[in-house]
Amino acid sequence: MGLTDTLPTDIYRLFENNGALIKIEKGNHIFHEGESAEELFLVKKGTIQISKETENGKELTFRVCGKNSVIGESTLFAPTTAHTTTAKAINHSELITISKRSIEMILTEQHALMIEYLKWIQVENLKNQSLIRDLVIHGKKGALFSTLIRLSNSYGKAIGPNQVFIDINLTNTDIANMCATSREMINRMLNDLKKQNVITFEKGYITILDLEHLKHGICCDECPISVCRID
Repeated sequence: MGLTDTLPTDIYRLFENNGALIKIEKGNHIFHEGESAEELFLVKKGTIQISKETENGKELTFRVCGKNSVIGESTLFAPTTAHTTTAKAINHSELITISKRSIEMILTEQHALMIEYLKWIQVENLKNQSLIRDLVIHGKKGALFSTLIRLSNSYGKAIGPNQVFIDINLTNTDIANMCATSREMINRMLNDLKKQNVITFEKGYITILDLEHLKHGICCDECPISVCRID
């Protein structure tokens, strides 16, 4: 059994038994794009934003990682020596860090654990592929709908039939960065959804009142929740 929908318990224990605990204050960075990638991190507490700056200076948020998420994993067993994204704590966070070399040695020596890792990383790859697909294929509205669905799967608490409270504080700018669009565009689309009684959005918290409306809007494929996530 995994601790989350995707992270196997044995991978969690690998970090627990071989890593070191670090604390990161709100607003501080774990790593920047372009920096040498020598470590992997497991989020024990808090929330970490994974983003990339585009050529025109805009920020695109790929992931909002909570407890038991792993970051920096894409460099494992790869010739890549630099991070391709930036990781920042959006609140006080605690992480377990372990060197890339240590994990590679442990996985090489423990074949069963290597298989668990390969299964897990494949789900992570599917998650990333589906995210890019939704951003490219469905346009601005579809990107927002997809993002709200992913947020509900990662941070949602069911409050009724087809209704979900997203238990993470977000600004319109945060959501815009997840959707690769402008804050003004997100403002308009969120207001439209509020008028249609699809969502409420108060004090940074979103409640989805009609999840099926969002799924229908992007012809949802009903992917497994382990894939349709943003963490």
